[in-house]
Amino acid sequence: MNRFISNFAMKLDDSIKYRAARGYNSDTHLPCLMKFDRFCAANFQHETQLTQKIVHEWLDAESETVRYITGRAIAIRQFGKYLCAVDEDAYVLPDKYAPSKHAFSPYIFTNKEISALFAAIDELPPSRNEPFFGEIAPVLFRLIYTCGLRPNEGRELLTENINLRTGEVLISHTKHNKERVVVLSDDMLTLVRDYDARRSVFGNGNVYFFPSQSGGALSSDRIYSALNKAWTAATVTPQSPVRRAIRVYDLRHQFASACLQRWLDNGENLMNMLPYMQAYMGHGQLSHTAYYIHVLPENLLNSAAIDWDVFNAMFPEVAQ
Repeated sequence: MNRFISNFAMKLDDSIKYRAARGYNSDTHLPCLMKFDRFCAANFQHETQLTQKIVHEWLDAESETVRYITGRAIAIRQFGKYLCAVDEDAYVLPDKYAPSKHAFSPYIFTNKEISALFAAIDELPPSRNEPFFGEIAPVLFRLIYTCGLRPNEGRELLTENINLRTGEVLISHTKHNKERVVVLSDDMLTLVRDYDARRSVFGNGNVYFFPSQSGGALSSDRIYSALNKAWTAATVTPQSPVRRAIRVYDLRHQFASACLQRWLDNGENLMNMLPYMQAYMGHGQLSHTAYYIHVLPENLLNSAAIDWDVFNAMFPEVAQ
């Protein structure tokens, strides 16, 4: 079976052989390069040249630990150097590239975009490796969106942690190892119950609610690729082409933005409501929750519901 499947398959394979011929362990970068290959097969099906856009979108595909992203960076830098060594035009990631855990700018969807995205998710086809992914994706992505979950909290959700009677869900695989409970809406609970009945056919005893056919939970790359495949297909209007890849994390940000918008519409004081959102979303610090105020539409930032003295105390570098 071929280990690479994208348009870069032959070049990736040759780079591994070249590394082995020079006396290096050929397996060192193989896992990262295989993930890169799958990412390109899903998102850059027609590209044959390693460009800066491809490299950086892959590095930004998920919010991971610095150590994990550094491993990706080293692998893709070596691949770029190999391509240049054999007279290919290729982007080489600079040695000075240093990933850091900084806040990124989320993509906030319009109502039409989020509707079009989920319509496209509902049409995702099965794949050879994940024949039941078409059953999983609509529920997984809606769960992440409606409950404001981190991507891993959704894909690593244990079946035993879902109460199908009450709709309570225990989130145990958390960023800060701090468990919390979220409650499904009535619509989401109905969807989860229907999915659970179908899951009994293909779950094969897997402890994860969204099982991978290879065992264990679905990979982060798999759900990232699937989301962007749906995003590419989610044409809102011919005048609104997809301008950038999105992250699974953007669904979590959309949840937070929608909560803030609803509270503003209801005349709530956002600063008083933020601790509730902090607990629900599992943030370690209140400032992490307050960050979402940054992404509110500009016309809402003058609202009396925001105490700017308190807000600026959290973010002293932000000038209002």
